[in-house]
Amino acid sequence: MLLAAGCGTKVPAPVESEPAPAPSPRVEAKDDRPVVLAFGDSLSAGYGVETGLSYPDFLQKEIDAKGFKYRVVNQGISGDTTSGGLARLSQGLETKPYLVILELGGNDGLRGLPLTVTRDNLDKMTAAFKESGAKVVIAGMTLPRNYGADYIKEFEQIYPGLEKKHRVTRMRFLLEGVAMNPALMQRDEIHPNAEGNKIVARNVMKVIEPLLKK
Repeated sequence: MLLAAGCGTKVPAPVESEPAPAPSPRVEAKDDRPVVLAFGDSLSAGYGVETGLSYPDFLQKEIDAKGFKYRVVNQGISGDTTSGGLARLSQGLETKPYLVILELGGNDGLRGLPLTVTRDNLDKMTAAFKESGAKVVIAGMTLPRNYGADYIKEFEQIYPGLEKKHRVTRMRFLLEGVAMNPALMQRDEIHPNAEGNKIVARNVMKVIEPLLKK
């Protein structure tokens, strides 16, 4: 450039390129599929497994594979009790669920909370979801044998009692065929691993399939 300038040759000014247009904001497609709501504790949340490996995640795959047009919304909160579930009931109702899988009570039992409170909380949640127009499936639970036969029996009777009172569907035990199997459970012997969650999802699908519409 110095040589060219000394010879009197005009040097063209560098041309600045125009800035690239900003990318258009991404618009998420609205999902109008009716909601299947998994409303529960760590068993729904997928405690101890990687994201995408909870039973509600596998349930979505089961639903899709069978040609149903529903989306699964996971509102599982690890460590939640029935009191916690009742406190966030409005969040569940806001999803306007077509069907609710109500899975709570296990932590109440493990903590030895008064079963009258557990029963009352589950009763209120079941009633509220049903009154919203949702179909309700109650996931039955049990407790380790060292909690005593009388306490366990009273705890287990909560779920069929709600089934009878509200005329809803009940799973006898959410972890049927999974609990007590070391190959399907995590080391804590409370939560399923990924393979266990697949089986839980299949079991749940068998229960809810008659309630879904194509």
